[in-house]
Amino acid sequence: MTFTKRDPHAAAGFYQAEAAGLRWLGSASEGVPVAEVIEVTDTSITLTRYPTVTPTPEQAREFGRRLALTHRAGAPHHGAAPPGVTDGFIATLPLKHLTGTPPHWGDFYARCRVEPFARAAAEAGNLSPDGLTSVLKLSERLREGDPELTGPEVPAARLHGDLWSGNVLWRPEGPLLIDPAAHGGHPETDLAMLALFGLPHLDQVLDAYTRTSPLPDHWTERVALHQIHPLLVHAVLFGGSYGAQAARLAQTYG
Repeated sequence: MTFTKRDPHAAAGFYQAEAAGLRWLGSASEGVPVAEVIEVTDTSITLTRYPTVTPTPEQAREFGRRLALTHRAGAPHHGAAPPGVTDGFIATLPLKHLTGTPPHWGDFYARCRVEPFARAAAEAGNLSPDGLTSVLKLSERLREGDPELTGPEVPAARLHGDLWSGNVLWRPEGPLLIDPAAHGGHPETDLAMLALFGLPHLDQVLDAYTRTSPLPDHWTERVALHQIHPLLVHAVLFGGSYGAQAARLAQTYG
C-alpha cells in the first residue's frame, strides 16, 4: 500500500527536498528507519503506507537509541543540506541551509533559523515589536558563540529537523521517521522539538539516547533555546500565541 501527498502549487523543489532528506536520514547505519520513497514529482511524493500501533516503553527506548545513531552519522557542517539539494522547507516555509562551514553552531542558528523566522513572524503580525527585539537580542548572543549560552561546540549531527510526535510513526516492528526538514545541526535540536510538542514515553527515549550518545553537561538548560526556532515557525503559520511564547523564552536567555 502507498500514500501520496500532492500539491499542484508546491514550491519548486519541495518534494525533492523531502525525498533527499529521507534518503540521507535512512542511510545512517543502524539509525531510525525512514519511510520508503516510491516516486517523486514536482507536485507530489508517494511513500509506502505503514500500519501503526500504540508505542510501548521498549519501542521508545529503541527509538532513543537509534535516533542517537542517526545523529552520530553526522553532517559536513552545521547548516549542511542533504546531498542533492541546496535549501529545504519546514512545513510549507523555506528553510535556508549553508554551503560553507559557519564559525560555530550559534552563528548558523542565529542567521538561518532564529532571525529569518522572527522577522517573518513580525511581518505577519504574530511577533510584537518588543518580542522581536528580545529575539534579535538573543540572536546577537548566538552569533558571538558564547559557550555559556550555547554549551560547548559539538560536531554537526544528522538531524530530522522537524521532529514532533506526528513525524514519528510507531509500527509493530519499531519506529519510523517521516516528513523531515533534514540538515546538519546540533543534536539537542531534535530532542528539544520532541519535548516541545510531546512524545509518548519521552523519558525512556531520552534515557536510551543519552546512554548511547551522552550529551554535553547542562543540556537540559538549553532545551528552551532550541525550541525558539520551531515556536517562531509556528508563529508564522499559526498565530501570535507562539510568537509570544518564543519571545518569553528568548528573554530568559537575554
